[in-house]
Amino acid sequence: MGHRLSKIATRTGDSGTSGLADGSRLPKTDARFTAMGDVDELNSHVGVLRAHGLPAAIDAVLEAVQHRLFDIGGELALPGHRALDDTHVLALDQALADLNAALPPLKEFILPGGSPAAASAHLVRAVARRAERTLWRMHQEAPLANDTGLRYLNRLSDLMFVIARQLGRGDNAPEPTWRKNG
Repeated sequence: MGHRLSKIATRTGDSGTSGLADGSRLPKTDARFTAMGDVDELNSHVGVLRAHGLPAAIDAVLEAVQHRLFDIGGELALPGHRALDDTHVLALDQALADLNAALPPLKEFILPGGSPAAASAHLVRAVARRAERTLWRMHQEAPLANDTGLRYLNRLSDLMFVIARQLGRGDNAPEPTWRKNG
C-alpha cells in the first residue's frame, strides 16, 4: 500500500464542503459527515480508555473494536463499500457473553464512575450510543448499503457497560449505584 495521506492541509474544504473517498463532495454539515465524526470521536475515546493500561483480554477486544470503527468510517466515506459483516457483530456478542459471565447480577442502576478506567468505559458507552443514533439518522436520510455498522454500534455500547463493570471490579472500586431521591 502506498502513502494514503501525502498532504494533510489540502484547503479544499475551505468552502464548506468535504470530499468522500469516491471523489464526490458534500456540505460539511451533511449527516454522513456528522456520523463519520461521531464514529471518529468514539474511536478516540476507545483509545483513551486503552491508555489506562487494561487487562490484556479487554485491551485485545478494544483493539479489534478500533479497527472495526475504522471500517465503519470507511463504509461511510465510500458509499456502497462493505467492510463489516455479521462475524464482527458475533465477535462482540461473544466478548459480551464472556465478560458478563463473571459479573454478579445487577440489583440497581449503575452510575458512571468507579475507577478512572471504569469511568472512561462509561464515557465510551455514552459516545457509542450517540454515534449509533447519528448513524441511524443518516441511514434514514440516505440508506446505507450495509447496515451491519448499526448493529455493531448497538452491541458495542452494551459491551462497554459490561467492560466498565469489569474494570471497576478489577480495580476494587465500589460500583456506584443509583439511589432514588439519593
